[in-house]
Amino acid sequence: MDAKKNYLLPADQIEALLQTFSHPWNPKSEIAGTQLGKAVGLQRTGVNFVRVAPGKESFIYHSHYREEEWIYILSGQGTAEIEDEEFEIKAGDFMGFPTPSVAHHLRNTGNEDLVYLTGGENLEVEIAGFPRLGKRMIRKGATVEIYDVSDAKEFGPLAPESDS
Repeated sequence: MDAKKNYLLPADQIEALLQTFSHPWNPKSEIAGTQLGKAVGLQRTGVNFVRVAPGKESFIYHSHYREEEWIYILSGQGTAEIEDEEFEIKAGDFMGFPTPSVAHHLRNTGNEDLVYLTGGENLEVEIAGFPRLGKRMIRKGATVEIYDVSDAKEFGPLAPESDS
């Protein structure tokens, strides 16, 4: 295989890889994007190119328990909702969500596409929370399970570790 294909993803190929998708729990969610990291073989780091049309939203208000996430705005403007506060965002702005993260979400409130890079860790197991929906997601590899937080039962306390 050509080494160029392994390590370099030209801009025209990125455009050709763009796919539109939306989050099933948010009727305003509509994203055109591609997973840049996977396209060049990255396994431990996710890097994604995202475009959100005016009036649309990125995903759904969520938080991460294990995987850190970051967002860098390339062009356009919008609103970032972070921990129930709203912040105007524009080109050059950067956001980072160390774990366990606060809930966050993006909306395009401008007149042109909101374009950004986003990424973070790509762990085997991730837990995400959807606080406004009372749901929790557990992803193990390619398997995703969704639970109502109200169904959770405490288990414990766990026995203390032995010194022997």
